[in-house]
Amino acid sequence: MRNQPFLLGVTGGLGSGKSTVCRILASLGCAVFEADSVARELQLSDPEIISGMKRLFGEGIYSRDPSGRLLLDRKSVAERVFADSTLLERLNRLIHPRVFAAFGKAVNEAASQGIDILVKEAAILFESGGDKGLDAVAVVTADMDKRVERAVSKGMGSKAQVTRRIEAQWPQEKLVEKADFVIDNNGSVPELESATGELHRELLRRLTRS
Repeated sequence: MRNQPFLLGVTGGLGSGKSTVCRILASLGCAVFEADSVARELQLSDPEIISGMKRLFGEGIYSRDPSGRLLLDRKSVAERVFADSTLLERLNRLIHPRVFAAFGKAVNEAASQGIDILVKEAAILFESGGDKGLDAVAVVTADMDKRVERAVSKGMGSKAQVTRRIEAQWPQEKLVEKADFVIDNNGSVPELESATGELHRELLRRLTRS
């Protein structure tokens, strides 16, 4: 008998649709740990990370709204790190250890609640070493033109800006090489739901054999 849930990583480049896959998995009963959301929250709540962010990007990267709530200029951060790989590495070294610790707590909580499958959604799962300790990784893929179109429609920047961000990430082919499962997201939402449902059924089959 397993004493912890099956740990599935879900990743994919910008505009691939990994968040949609994770929402489908959540609807099927999986717990989902959104590593990128946790990282964003830590940038506003963790004193050590806030201090480190100021060292990397300057005091002006933070401001406060009229109610005193802390705000981070995420657009400026994104523009600067995607133009400077060294700065991106330093940012990742600052944040990822805390995200890993938060995921460890999520695993313990899921185990105590008897959850069968815990999904770790992360944009740079392999690059950050966040795949270590996982039972399997699913990579969501899509053609470049579809990825750019989706990201632009979500307000992530112009076509040129989105393309630059995608090109700064690992090539999709490299992610696929390291994947245990690949979900193609070039089709319709029902097709994606079907493919994700099949992945979920395979994970349940693995659980029954373990």
